[in-house]
This record gives sequence, C-alpha cells and structure tokens, in this order.
Amino acid sequence: MDQAEQPTSLAKVYRLRLRTFFKFIRNDYAHRRVELSRPQALALLAQLHASRGEFPEECEVLDTLDVLSGELARPALQVYTRQRVARCARNRGDVELARRAVREALELGERHRVRVPAADLLRSRLLLVSAETELGNVAEATRIVLDILDALPAERGALTAEAYWTAATVSTRQGDSEEARRYLDKAIDALDSREDITLWMRLRLGAASLCLQSLPPRLERAQALLTAVEPVLDFAGPPRHRQEFLFLQAQLAFQSGDSDRAAAFVAEAEEGLQLLTYRDRIRFRTLQEMLAARAGDLHAVARLNELATEVQRTQMLELAAEVWRAAAECAVETLSPTA
Repeated sequence: MDQAEQPTSLAKVYRLRLRTFFKFIRNDYAHRRVELSRPQALALLAQLHASRGEFPEECEVLDTLDVLSGELARPALQVYTRQRVARCARNRGDVELARRAVREALELGERHRVRVPAADLLRSRLLLVSAETELGNVAEATRIVLDILDALPAERGALTAEAYWTAATVSTRQGDSEEARRYLDKAIDALDSREDITLWMRLRLGAASLCLQSLPPRLERAQALLTAVEPVLDFAGPPRHRQEFLFLQAQLAFQSGDSDRAAAFVAEAEEGLQLLTYRDRIRFRTLQEMLAARAGDLHAVARLNELATEVQRTQMLELAAEVWRAAAECAVETLSPTA
C-alpha cells in the first residue's frame, strides 16, 4: 500500500472505534457528525496513543478521563475507562495496577448492572483472567475463564473469539498444549474477517505466538497463521500489528534453526520496538540475547540473567520464568562441545 494511503485507512479505523465508544456510553448521536465532547475526545486520543505504542502517554490521558468520568458520575463511562486503564497498565508491564483497575471496573459494573451491558462485564472478567495469568495465579485464572466460557451468550462473534483466545493462553501457561490447541481452533472459527478485520488479525497473531510457545512448538501451524495475516497487514489494524508480525517471524525462524533469517527479522522489527507491549519487548530482548549466544557472545547469558531479575521485580512471574529458561538453555548450549 502507498504510504499516503495509510493515514486515511487508519483514520477510518479510528472513526469506527470512536463510533463503538459512542455506543458504549449510550450516546444517541453515534451515527451523526457532531462535535466531540471532552470524554469522547480523550477516549479517541488514548486510542491513538495505544496504536502508536505510546503507552505512558495513553495512561496519562486515561488518568484524566478517569477523573472526569468520576465527576460526571456516568457508570458506563467509568467502567469503560477502568477497562482501558487495565489494558494500558498490562501493556506497560504494571500487572498489579491492571488487576486493581479491572476489579474496580467489575465492582462498578455489578453496582450499576442495569446501565452496563453484560458483554462489557464479560470483557472485564477476561481482562482479570489476563492479569491473574501474568501474575502466575494460573489456578484462579482457570477458574474464572471456565466460568466465562459457560456463560458465553453465543457460539460465534467477537466476544466468543476473545474468550476462547484467553482460555487458550491460560492452557498454554499450564503446559496443556492439547487443550490450548482446541481453544485456539474455536477462537479462530468464531470470527469471520468481514465481521472485525482487526480482531481477526489479532487472533491469528496471538494464535501464532501461542503455537510458538507450546511444547513442542507448532511451527507449521504458526507459519500458516502468519501467512494468512501478511496480505492485510498494511491496510487493516494499527502499525503495532506489523511489528508483532516481524517479531513472530523472527521467533519462527529461530526455532526453525535459521539464525540468519531470525536476525534479519529482528533488525527490521527493532525499528518499531516502541510499538510492542512490555511483554513482547522483553521477549524480543530475550530473542536478541539468544541469537547473540548462538553467535558466540559469552556475555549473553549474563545479560539474560539480568533481564530475568528485572522482569521478576514486576511480579510477572510467568514472563520471568520464560527468560530464566532461555538463560539456562543458552548456558547449556555455550558449554556444549557441539554448540
């Protein structure tokens, strides 16, 4: 796609997202051209920051929106804002704040049940599952996600796809690759690209990531998912998706034993590293050090140990364990006479 066309496409994406936001707060003018109110403008600005990977700026805008939503005493707007705060905090690596914010969203939703749609309460619970999983509370995450799956209102649609995707993530963290595969297949089957192209892409990128994390890795399936996404990367969804795609291609090449190809993808992805979430940035740095170790850098293992210690301080125990494992694998390869 020509670069001049990309802003126009992104503008269309955000107009649609803003319209969805209008509906969320029950604005009667969702389909009309009207001047933005301050909450609407703040919500759109936060979305734009998120698409550019500007998570600190997004959180700053959301803090302002959070205060304003309290002053206006609009429950649906308050729930929406706390959900956005939770997502932003998770993307920045502050999972404790993410869990606290989503619990507040759920409490507000329960208190004002009549004015907050059930689907949005369900999405809040999915955010809670994500936070609990990141914090290593996999048993609690499993309990909540199973309750959510039992309460799904339909067999297809965006909400159903997100629920099965979340369940697949929890199963992957448990080491249950077969269950994760079953949930992933259900997530992908639940949504057609014509319904929500952005979520359709996110599902396949997320599924490819989980395939690469499974034991053993499902390399052919990951490649098929990435191949399906590639043709639409430049005209649908935020720029972050391309960076995620490049990073996943690098991981796939590395796990396939092609270090040169992996290094090439890493170099290309590094130009937009700020677009990635905290979790993906840590995994990106991990891959960089694993490539360095494979190339003979004797200090790579020490840097991985330092990175694991850094991540552990965030209380993201699952992510820290992943980096520790990478450090151990690199240490073994370094000491092996066939390395």
